[in-house]
Parts: sequence; C-alpha cells; structure tokens
Amino acid sequence: MAPLHLFDIPCPRTFLRAMSLRTGAEIIAFLQLINKVSGLYGILALLTGAPLSPLQFSMYLYSLLALIATTYLYPHIRRGSPLQCLALAHLYAFDSVINALYTAAFGVAWFYVLAAHPDEEATTPGAPGINATAGFTNPKYNVTSVEVLAEPAGGLASGQDAIAVGKAGNAGLGKAVFQSGSIMSIALICFFWALRTYFVFVMLAFARQVLRQHVATTSSAAWSSGENTTNNMAENPFAEGREEGSGWQGKLGRGMLGLAPRYWLGADEDGEWMRGLGGKFKKSLQEPVGVMERERRRRSGTGPPAAPRELQRLADLPESR
Repeated sequence: MAPLHLFDIPCPRTFLRAMSLRTGAEIIAFLQLINKVSGLYGILALLTGAPLSPLQFSMYLYSLLALIATTYLYPHIRRGSPLQCLALAHLYAFDSVINALYTAAFGVAWFYVLAAHPDEEATTPGAPGINATAGFTNPKYNVTSVEVLAEPAGGLASGQDAIAVGKAGNAGLGKAVFQSGSIMSIALICFFWALRTYFVFVMLAFARQVLRQHVATTSSAAWSSGENTTNNMAENPFAEGREEGSGWQGKLGRGMLGLAPRYWLGADEDGEWMRGLGGKFKKSLQEPVGVMERERRRRSGTGPPAAPRELQRLADLPESR
C-alpha cells in the first residue's frame, strides 16, 4: 500500500497481496450480487403475504435496486470503463454505509427485545418480526433458572414428590448484550465489517487505477505548465468541453471526482504511479530532453541526418598546430 498521512484514503495496490486489483474487484462485485439477491426474495415474500415492517420493506427494496445497478455495472470491470468503474466503487462504498446503518438498527432492536420485561411490549422497529421469528424471546414462563424441590411422598409407597420452581431474573439491556452468545455475534460482525472496509478501499483503488490509465492514454495536455504544475493534478477527464464531460454522464463524473479530487487526480509522492503511466505529471527528469531524444533515435536506428560533405572534409583535415 502507498504511504499514508493523516486523513488520507488508503490505496491498496493488490488484493490480499496475491491478486490484481481487477481480480479483487470482480470477486467483491460478485459477492455483492450474492448479497443483494436477498432483496429479490424479500419482495417475493411480500407478494406472498408475509408480514414486513416498513424498515424491512425499505431494506428489501433498496437491496433490489442495488442488485440491478451492480448487475449493470459488473461487466464494465473487464472493459475498464472509467465512468462505470467509478460508479461501481461509489455504489459499493455507499452500500457499505447503508448496510452498516441497517445492521446497527437491527442490532439495537434485537437487544431491546431480548432485554424487554415479559409484561412489556417492545416498541422498537421490527420488534414484532423478531418476536415472531425468535420464539424464545416471549416464552410462556420467563425464568432464568429452574430448581427442583423434592419431599417424601405420602402413603405406603416409598418415593418423593417433586415440583419445578422457576426463578425470574432481572431483565436488562446490559445482561442481553454481554451474554456469551451475544459477545460472539458482536465479534463476528466487527470482523466482517473490518473486512468489508478493506473491500471498499480495494474497489476505490481499482476505480482510481482505471481512471488514471484512461487519463494517461487520452490526455494531450502539457502537465508541466499552468495550474497543473502548481497543484500537481491531472486534468479532469469529465471536465466541461471534453467528450466525456458532456451530458448527464459528465455531470455524474465531475460529481464523483469532486468528492476527493486529490485522491483521484493527484500525483503520488513516491512517483511510482507517474512512472508507470509514462510521466503524465510534472516530475524532475534525470537527463536532459536532448539526451533522451538522441538515445531514442539511436535505439530505433533513425539517428540525425548526415552532415554536409563540406563539413565532413573539414573534419578529415589534419589539425593544424
């Protein structure tokens, strides 16, 4: 990964240090498609008459829309389309935030239902659905432990009479959260969300790579002059007046790049990206331009034209002392 400073966006250069960013983006997008299929099943459940709360319906509807958008953008990973790859990366980052909010809302509702007193009815969103799918949250007898009391049985037959006595515990949010099963669930959720955060950075880095390759192959601006020299920034490929900057697609591209222009178009400090793309940004040259041009002609066999014969004769004359 590139060196980071405070508030800089991490930029991985490989996926899990074993695969290219494009392969990683394909795997992540495929997992996104599998994840969003739940939205289709949610809408089918609604059509069959299954009860859904407004929160659940909004989640399933959003998942269906995200499924359609991801299906449309997925083929552009191999095509290397800059606008579509940017849209897919922003969609994945936005979807991560939305999923985090839904997960937090569901977690709060779940623990509040677990912690509710049996005589009280939980009012959190989705509580009826949680009670319907998890019957242990509202049992007939709400007890935390059972004790067996035995006493000698009456009559001639030997034996004992036993009865079960339940002891109610103190319900509370802290007790519901810090039980062993809940701690394990919270740990797993935190692990998967840390992995998803890394996936977001991989998708952004892949879109950044595609965009910069597009800039390197299509831009004709002189990066060593004007504003680009001061800010060390590449020209926006979706700027007004360019072919990609026309219409709603140009507005969309400018809007996405405007959120973090230095991340998308700024030069790297180590210079590796600039060398990899042919030096589209201003950088210090190790050799003068003339030396590089002569070396290029020497390697291609198209050296400078031969000198006039008069100069060649003068060069052949012995040096006068």
